[in-house]
Amino acid sequence: MKLLFDQNLSFKLPPRLNSDFPDSKHVKDFGLIGNDDEAIWQLALELDFVIVSKDSDFLHRSLLRGHPPKVIQVRMGNSSTRNIQELFTREMETIKDFFNNPNEALLIISRYADQE
Repeated sequence: MKLLFDQNLSFKLPPRLNSDFPDSKHVKDFGLIGNDDEAIWQLALELDFVIVSKDSDFLHRSLLRGHPPKVIQVRMGNSSTRNIQELFTREMETIKDFFNNPNEALLIISRYADQE
């Protein structure tokens, strides 16, 4: 499972999460820094990435279009890269189950499981 991190998340996350989510990338790796959500959506679709973002733009796009690509929305507010890394490590099994379920298009994860 490959994750594609949006610009609102640190470019440091893919290498830090490589052991759990190999081949993950940041939009910066593809020169997609900016507000071109359609280009990010198309890249994820073509290269089989799951989009990871903190904003609701991809959430809305997912609700309108369905999947692929799948979308993970991170709800943590302003958090350190380390805290977000820990969230992905903690939620690894949930994320993998989501990826492997052909019926699910959207996953929302947050710092506290009981918030969502």
